[in-house]
Amino acid sequence: MNITIVGPGAIGSLWAIKLSQAGHSVSLWSRTQSSSTSIALDDSAAITFSSNHVRDLQAADLILFTVKAWQVENATTPLLKHVHKDAILLFMHNGMGALDSIESKISTNPVVIATTTQAAFKPSSEQVNHTGLGQTQLGAFNEKGTQCGFLVDVLNHALPDVMWNPTIQQALWNKLAVNCAINPLTGLNQIKNGQLADSQYLEALSDISQELYLVMQAENIECELEALRSTITAVIQATANNNSSMKQDMYYQRQTEIDFITGYLIRRAEEHGIDVPVNRALYQSVKKQEQSWTN
Repeated sequence: MNITIVGPGAIGSLWAIKLSQAGHSVSLWSRTQSSSTSIALDDSAAITFSSNHVRDLQAADLILFTVKAWQVENATTPLLKHVHKDAILLFMHNGMGALDSIESKISTNPVVIATTTQAAFKPSSEQVNHTGLGQTQLGAFNEKGTQCGFLVDVLNHALPDVMWNPTIQQALWNKLAVNCAINPLTGLNQIKNGQLADSQYLEALSDISQELYLVMQAENIECELEALRSTITAVIQATANNNSSMKQDMYYQRQTEIDFITGYLIRRAEEHGIDVPVNRALYQSVKKQEQSWTN
């Protein structure tokens, strides 16, 4: 396939190399003006990709967006005039709600959304490290996207495991719940994920889980409170040495994805008349720090 990856950060670069190694024609689109980009995965030799060429966008069968949630609208909208109506748009980012503002603009294309637990770190613009094996789930965002199940074979051949999830909203909410629990606390306290197992964070994690459970129930998302708490605990343990994306964003004073993680939870809670004071306090604390960087 002809594949363009928009936003070659850590995850985007990982997929670019894996898809290229699997035999696909892969190009990149980024904020830089360079016409080519070389990236090395772990200890392998670097691969050079064509970058920022309109002809690549026009020829793309699949466009994979791996930008942050708050970048989705601005990254997508200017490119649509170059994209064939049959090209598949695949969005892979943390959080929920990023496509709401552009839903009508992308309705002519098959649209697929993804959530992944693959982990990658990009220490420099020319190097990416695959830091943790995971699973990627795909699901349809619109009616045309339901016809794209074959992407599982395409992506699984490049970077397993990949599966099609007909109830992708369930998977997205499960990922959102983990992010709501881990990201704000690790970002505000500048700690690794595993440090959330300390007793000082138990009450906050319990309260976050309780609020998540109430909202997920109202959203008709299948969940049980104890199972939710167990999942969050398991992820904290499994990723104990990891730095969350929000921790890194806050360390480098970059805009976070809080509006599409805890912010999304708060918006859905308001729709259902549910009070989520602990999550709201965390959200406000993160936003206060973000605003202090720009003042």
